[in-house]
Amino acid sequence: MIRRRAAAAKGSRPGRPEDEVLPLGSMFAYGFQHVLTMYGGIIAPPLIIGTAAGMDSADIGLLIAACLFVGGAATLLQTIGVPFFGSQLPLVQGVSFAGVATMTAILSGGGGIQAVFGAVIAASVIGLLITPIFAKVIRFFPPVVNGVVITTIGLTLMPVAANWAMGGNSKADGYGSVSNIGLAALTLAVVLLLSKVGVSAISRLSILLAIVIGTIFAVFVGKADFSSVGEGPVFALPSPFAFGMPTFEIAAIISMCIVILVTLTETTADIFAVGEIVDTKVDSKRIADGLRADMLSSALSPVFNSFTQSAFAQNVGLVAITGVKSRFVVSAGGLILVILGLLPVLGRVVAAVPTPVLGGAGIVLFGTVAASGIRTLAKVEYKNNMNLIIVAASLGFGMIPIAAPAFYDQFPSWFSTIFHSGISSAAVMAILLNILFNHIKAGNSEDPSVFAEAPVRAIRTDQLRILREGDHIKDGKLMDAEGQEIAVVPPGQPQGSPDMK
Repeated sequence: MIRRRAAAAKGSRPGRPEDEVLPLGSMFAYGFQHVLTMYGGIIAPPLIIGTAAGMDSADIGLLIAACLFVGGAATLLQTIGVPFFGSQLPLVQGVSFAGVATMTAILSGGGGIQAVFGAVIAASVIGLLITPIFAKVIRFFPPVVNGVVITTIGLTLMPVAANWAMGGNSKADGYGSVSNIGLAALTLAVVLLLSKVGVSAISRLSILLAIVIGTIFAVFVGKADFSSVGEGPVFALPSPFAFGMPTFEIAAIISMCIVILVTLTETTADIFAVGEIVDTKVDSKRIADGLRADMLSSALSPVFNSFTQSAFAQNVGLVAITGVKSRFVVSAGGLILVILGLLPVLGRVVAAVPTPVLGGAGIVLFGTVAASGIRTLAKVEYKNNMNLIIVAASLGFGMIPIAAPAFYDQFPSWFSTIFHSGISSAAVMAILLNILFNHIKAGNSEDPSVFAEAPVRAIRTDQLRILREGDHIKDGKLMDAEGQEIAVVPPGQPQGSPDMK
């Protein structure tokens, strides 16, 4: 009865996996799991930006609460959707890491936090205007491109999981210690053990339960500190323009436009990734609706003291590993984020979860995203084409920023902003190579290079029965064990024909 009513609700279409409605308790349990998965990622940008702006702890706390509130509202828009806005897919929205370096550069240039907010507003409005262009490029995202990008998303996130497992703060005491990594390993082991359990409910909640168990263990061994939970207000409404009215500087806006292009690329990849995992149709209209929701949320976020919004790739991994495809589960997570933004005390409770615990869970989550991409690449046709070199070059190009983070430091800032992201690097390379080899046919060799996979060789079972022990090929002729030539009969000609040679 609940599912029938949900299917009839506005914006819901029966028959789509993402439109399933679970019992209320399950929805909020799975939704809370989504919040825990991305919580560290959503609070990191305001921490970094607030520190770069020279803010005190109270102002940084205000930034964090604002990012939680706006991220929740953006998630509700993306998952529930209104006409022209929202992909109606299980995508969690939050502050994008893509803009952190650019925003800190604006701050170091003397622009101040007001210039950052102004640049985000202006660039997001521009991004909103160009979303139809991005939505039309769906034909340039076949499985060979899709699989590369999804795989790169998972691989790019692995350093984040490793950093969390080591402690999250490289300047803190104990960073990389055996105790931190051991706590992450314990959490990982609990995830795997609970996933092994035959009860589906426990298996699906394995990430959440592992985080809870890991946190409880951390309390007993002195690795968790909840003493600051009671400090600060319990309830606080978001205050529009709490840091003053935004200012609009041309240089800051131009640099932020680069970030918006990166954000659009990454969100497009995430929409494709979650569509593949959910096994639902993703067309140009759905991409456009999702990107418009992204850009509208980003344009309005500075009003409430937040920054550019984007889909969180780590939550795509959670959808894959739990098998819970309902977008309404993610909507419940969005509502929890809104509440956390209004109740800073609850946010402080979640913030007290030790980072190594999140790191242990993140290893499975991010690895699942990469595995989903590999599964997509397995569907690609590699015979008599150059798809193998497209995959090889694109993955290699995407791994450069991960293997050598300083690789693009000497390049112009606009260039390094784009290609410092492994996801963007792989996406750009895969799209361009796919166009070069699969859309521009002029100049293509009839005989693909050594990078192309050779045609599959096969022999029919009826032909195999004719062969005897010792039959072999010599000088292009089929010979028997005694060295006598075996006649090869053309198709349709009976054996023993006078034309046999």
